[in-house]
Amino acid sequence: MAVRDWFKVPNLLSYSRLILIPFFVYYYLGAETQMDYVYATVILLLSGITDALDGFIARKYNQGTKIGQLLDPVADKLTQIAVVGVLMIRWRLFIFLFVLFLIKETFMFIQNLRLYRKNITLDGAKWYGKIATIIFYLTMFIAVFFPNLTDATITVLVILASLFQLLAFYKYARLFYVMENE
Repeated sequence: MAVRDWFKVPNLLSYSRLILIPFFVYYYLGAETQMDYVYATVILLLSGITDALDGFIARKYNQGTKIGQLLDPVADKLTQIAVVGVLMIRWRLFIFLFVLFLIKETFMFIQNLRLYRKNITLDGAKWYGKIATIIFYLTMFIAVFFPNLTDATITVLVILASLFQLLAFYKYARLFYVMENE
């Protein structure tokens, strides 16, 4: 792995996402006014934009690297864990989504390792994984930006995000089974 790979634009964007995590947590947990929640939401939005940009730039300008293949998902998962983690403090129902997310991601990690040992790799995220991530982030954005949502609204958001997480989990489980048994 070349040293210059560490400094390619997509990787710099992934580093910035990692750096944004403590700022998001600080602003959200310390929020006292709606403007504080807006700041937290803007930080989360900036993180999402850098996530989209790093993948786009890596593909379009052939700047993909091995470190980027590791760094990008780590930055994604740590951001997602931080966001749902702070939301659990405000609304206990997010614990369900948090646990489901951890189970799914742990399963994905273990399955990817098993395939890797057989020299098989999953070729990027599938549509159902992308949709589950989009719904997950939309739920997070709404909950962060609107801190006074009713319990009923939070319940609907958590159920919706959980259903898409379950769909992705199921579809990936089937895909891993097929890939392993080909």
